Amino acid sequence: MKKRAAALCGAAAVLAGMITSVPADASAGSPAAPRTAPAAKLSWKKCATSDYPTLQCASLKVPLDHSNPYSKRITVALSRVPHTAKTYQGPLLVNPGGPGGSGLSLAGFVASALPKAVAAQYDVIGFDPRGVGASRPALDCRPGQFKPVRPDSVPSTKALEKANLDRAKSFAKACGTKYADLLPYIDTVSAVRDMDAIRGALGAKKINYFGYSYGTYLGAVYAKLYPQRVRRLVLDSIVDPTGVWYEDNLSQDYAFNDRHLAFLAWVAKNNATYKLGTDPAKVEAKWYAMRAALAKRPAQKKVGASELEDTFIPGGYYNGYWPYLAQAFASYVNSKDSDPLVEAYDNFAAVDASGDNGYSVYTSVQCRDASWPRDWRQWREDNWAVYDKAPFMAWNNAWYNAPCAFWPTHSLRPVDISNHRLPPTLLFQATNDAATPYEGGVTVHQQLRGSSLVVEQGGGNHGITLSGNACLDKYLAAYLTDGEVPRGGGEADAVCKTLPDPKPLTTKAASTSARGSALHGLLGFRG
Repeated sequence: MKKRAAALCGAAAVLAGMITSVPADASAGSPAAPRTAPAAKLSWKKCATSDYPTLQCASLKVPLDHSNPYSKRITVALSRVPHTAKTYQGPLLVNPGGPGGSGLSLAGFVASALPKAVAAQYDVIGFDPRGVGASRPALDCRPGQFKPVRPDSVPSTKALEKANLDRAKSFAKACGTKYADLLPYIDTVSAVRDMDAIRGALGAKKINYFGYSYGTYLGAVYAKLYPQRVRRLVLDSIVDPTGVWYEDNLSQDYAFNDRHLAFLAWVAKNNATYKLGTDPAKVEAKWYAMRAALAKRPAQKKVGASELEDTFIPGGYYNGYWPYLAQAFASYVNSKDSDPLVEAYDNFAAVDASGDNGYSVYTSVQCRDASWPRDWRQWREDNWAVYDKAPFMAWNNAWYNAPCAFWPTHSLRPVDISNHRLPPTLLFQATNDAATPYEGGVTVHQQLRGSSLVVEQGGGNHGITLSGNACLDKYLAAYLTDGEVPRGGGEADAVCKTLPDPKPLTTKAASTSARGSALHGLLGFRG
């Protein structure tokens, strides 16, 4: 599920007349470049928070259909932490991924997490992509889609398969009914056109860009369509562009299963605390026994089998959550106490209105961006095959994406992001990342000529810079300071050791990196 920071700047000023300016020499094979019209200026207003006291907000009107710049307008919400140094390196657009993630708070986080001397040289710009958060209209296809208790995700009976299929079909139908005029324009390329509109409104000839997760694909597509408008490009936890999106999701299932096994091995290693046994295989058996029990009797009528998966999937994104998940697991198994489990569900998995919005945009973008099988028999065959080898998230992920089998708009073709026209580009990838497996980082490194890849060896978190690893952050700071990138000549240009796994809870405050926790709260899940 997506759990996002609350949207900011809901009352930001609405501007009129913003149209993107698109290069006449857009790359061959790229989506057709739209016509152009003059850009509007932005009116920034204070929207400070206690965490980000210098944050400002604005909004920008862009065409719904960029191929017709005088078409209906929609509004994109923006945030900014202004530069303070005499040396000014231009705007740094940031994106947390998703698709469907709000980027407004991320601007404040990035500006505060970078070294002060580096952040001071940039206007750090956050934005809610079209349809997201404080942008208008904001999508919410079917409020309460993830209200507990849902059917068991594993369709072990025809009735369970039908119940889950009915939910997916209903969601797709609700989106098509509610947003028939919007869905053809909720996609990655349209969001990229909006980014160039933001560039124009900022008065910048070029942008710097820093994206996590899906934000890496967004940035790579921007770089493909507007290579001469890219000054610096940072991609962290990298989507494999050759698998967008059906194959990428199947690949995730194997990687998340491996990451879940790593969590269970960590629980076994810390048996003195959790008392679930020292054999990881037996700990795994206890986890699946817990799942079976919850399928029959959901905890407090809230956490069934599907909700249990939702609760533990975030542990595949960030190991800082492991102590909380292990405590919930142990309490349920050893003491029959479901309170910590329900609390973990509320903290990591419960979907509020912001999550409903994020999921609506997630499906709208992914279902539109690329073709998905329309014959459910293929989904059934593929996902049972995955489940046989990697059961942890296989069917949960299948149902999360299943509306795409019934989506009311036709699909576009994925963008070929291969590029030889960029300045030096910096990529970051953990070897054991579950959400965007390592191979995606290697693929993009090969496709972006002149890029440099920094690898976190043994790392399993998703989103690895500005999360406590000084080695990674050193390369990021050097690049943003003067464009310096490492050149190693091999598969990776530089390698950093991963941070140690967390320790069991002593106090909640001491259990994990504050910076890492803050970042992963902004990145959310499924992103």
